[in-house]
Amino acid sequence: MTETTTTRPATRVPSFVLGVLVVLALAWISYYLSEHVPEWAEGGSWEDIASAVEYPVYAILFGLAGNAVLTATGLREQLAEGFRTEFFIKTGLVLLGASINLKLIVDAAGRSILQAVLLITIVFGFTWWLGGRLGLDQKLRALLASAVSICGVSAAIAAAGAVQARKEQLAYAASLVIAFALPSIFLLPWLADVLNLEDAVAGAWIGGNIDTTAAVTAAGAIAGEGPLAIASIVKVTQNALIGVVAVALAAYFAYRVERTPGAPRPGLGELWRRFPKFVLGFVAASVIATIYLQNVSEATGDDAIGVVNDFRVWFLILAFVSIGLEFRVSALKQAGWQPIVVFGAATVLNILVALGLAALLFSGFEVPAD
Repeated sequence: MTETTTTRPATRVPSFVLGVLVVLALAWISYYLSEHVPEWAEGGSWEDIASAVEYPVYAILFGLAGNAVLTATGLREQLAEGFRTEFFIKTGLVLLGASINLKLIVDAAGRSILQAVLLITIVFGFTWWLGGRLGLDQKLRALLASAVSICGVSAAIAAAGAVQARKEQLAYAASLVIAFALPSIFLLPWLADVLNLEDAVAGAWIGGNIDTTAAVTAAGAIAGEGPLAIASIVKVTQNALIGVVAVALAAYFAYRVERTPGAPRPGLGELWRRFPKFVLGFVAASVIATIYLQNVSEATGDDAIGVVNDFRVWFLILAFVSIGLEFRVSALKQAGWQPIVVFGAATVLNILVALGLAALLFSGFEVPAD
């Protein structure tokens, strides 16, 4: 008995360190490719595609590749302690809050806030309803509904903490987000041009519909400077509502879904236990950044936020690599085809509702010139 307690720490520490080193190595490769592939493709026929593929794609792909290699060699379980998805993603999301200037949201005249609230309510409600009709697990329903209605992987992470979802469910939701977001980068700017949408309407449509901030930026850049400006504000507004949805989900699962019949109602302590604490850091970072940017020059503020954003990107790359490393094929088989149908149907609804709201709220809105 004494031997096992004294030798166990010696075997665990190297495995943890090796696991972290694997994550760091794959993250570096992912970052390197995201930075240099667009340069290598410049002037070629696939230049647009190379420029649009962002670091989350590389990170998850290399994470999945590493997963396959480690599983085949029998090392995956041994190194799994170093795959700290939760720590990486929560740190990255707290840093994301620094790029969300609350003053900017207010300056958008409330249009983006109204669009975000209506869009999230409609799309979340539909996804939750359809997931229930098709018999999805309650926790997976929460992840999918949050991801498709708010801001993709970030919202899924917040929802996972609130409902205590399994890592496999989170990895599955993240994979669906990326799979559906990539085609949207090219489809929506093209459709905006075909429909001859105003810049503000096109931007609001792109920002309200595409699920990841990186993909929104890529699609907005393809559509033009005007659409990009509005798309960024709309997406930022939706991101800011992550905390509201997380609180609502935590309360719903604590008081309704997982409450034992006849048991006393859970107290505020249970709600606090479920609440994803990083959301408070997210909000605090946003408030601090807003105050800071109001009291420094534009150049100084841009430099400071740029540094924070660089750290954020690295933590998110580490998180996406870890998601790929932790992903299990058995989760796909267990989930079946229903989640794909739910996410696909919700995406179509999101496209249509976001277009209608963008046309209603942003028609005639002048995008300020630089």
